[in-house]
Amino acid sequence: MSSYMQRHWNVLLARSSSSQRGKRRAYHGNLSTSTDMSPMKFEKIIGGKKDYVHVAALPCSYRGLFTTEEYGIEVGQRYAENVRNVIDKIHTQERQLAAFFAESMVSCGGQVLLPKGYLAQVYKYVRQAGGVCVADEVQTGFGRVGKHMWAFELQEDVCPDIVTIGKPMGNGHPVAAVVTTKEIARNFKGLGVSYFNTYGGNPVSMAIANAVLEVIEDEDLLTNADMVGRKLLDALQELKQRHPLIGDVRGVGFFIGVDLVKDRITKAPATEEAAYTIARMKQEGILLNAEGKYENVLKFKPPMVFNAENAESLVKKLDVILTEVENKKPCRESSTSSDSSSSDDGLVSTSSSN
Repeated sequence: MSSYMQRHWNVLLARSSSSQRGKRRAYHGNLSTSTDMSPMKFEKIIGGKKDYVHVAALPCSYRGLFTTEEYGIEVGQRYAENVRNVIDKIHTQERQLAAFFAESMVSCGGQVLLPKGYLAQVYKYVRQAGGVCVADEVQTGFGRVGKHMWAFELQEDVCPDIVTIGKPMGNGHPVAAVVTTKEIARNFKGLGVSYFNTYGGNPVSMAIANAVLEVIEDEDLLTNADMVGRKLLDALQELKQRHPLIGDVRGVGFFIGVDLVKDRITKAPATEEAAYTIARMKQEGILLNAEGKYENVLKFKPPMVFNAENAESLVKKLDVILTEVENKKPCRESSTSSDSSSSDDGLVSTSSSN
C-alpha cells in the first residue's frame, strides 16, 4: 500500500471510531482526504479548509504563538491549551471530535520538535472529548530520532491510537502500513465497508520491508543516528556562534532544522538566503531543502547510514557558504516574522510584514 493510500485509510479508521483536526502547516498526503487535513496544501486550493477540519497552532517554541523565551517550560502546556480551545469551539458548533492528526515531529512546518509534555496533554484532551489520537510517522519513524524507533516515544507517557508509517519502510520502495488498536480495528470492521487494496501485503513489498528492518537492526542504525546526529547538532550549534544568519538550531538524531534569519531579535526569515545556500550546497554535492512557512529553515534529514565523516564534510561546506552569503548580503531587509499563524481557537495571528 502506498503511503498516500495508507493515510487515506487512517481517515476511514478515525471516522469509524467522528470532526477532525490537525496542526497549522501540517502535511499528511496528496489524496483528497489527506489534503483536507493539510493546511500547507488546502490553503493554496480553491475552497480551502473544509468545515469538518479544525486547525491548531503550530507548536513551534522558537517563532510560534508561544515561545520558550516568553513561557519557558510552560510552552508545551500553552500549546496544549490551544488544542483544548479548538475542541471547545468544535463543541459549540454542535460537532463531535473524530481525531487529532499530527506528525510526531513537524517536518514540512519547519523541522519543529514538539515541546515537552505537549502530546501527553493533547492526547488527554482529545480522548476526553471522545476522539482518537493519530501519530503520523511517515517522515519521522524507523529510528530517525536515534533514541527510539518512533518519534512519538520522545514524548513521555504517550501512546497513539493509530500510527501511520511509510516512506523509509521500503527505503524507496512504495510500501506503508497502519498500526492501530484491536478496538478500533473491530469498530472499522463493524462498519461493513472493508478496506481492499490489490497490492496490499504483496510478497515483494513485504520482503523489502523485512529487509529494511533487518538492516536497521543488524547495522545498529538507531545508534548511528543518535551518535552522528549529536555530533552534527553540536557542529551546527558551533556554526551558530559564528554566523548571525543562524537564528536557531533544533533537532534530534537525523531530524535537524537550521532556522535562517536576517536579524536574531526580530527573527525575520532569511528566505532568499536559504534558497541561495541550498543552491550552493547542491553545487558542492550536498542536497538540502527548505521548510517552514517562509521556506527559511534548512532541513537536515540524511540517510540513516550517514556517518561522522559525512557530517564533518557537510558542516565545513556549509560554513564556507554561510560566510559567502553573509558577505554578499544578497537580500533586502525585512520586518519581524513568526510562524504564529492563527488557529481555530480564535487567537489572532501575530505574523507581520511592513
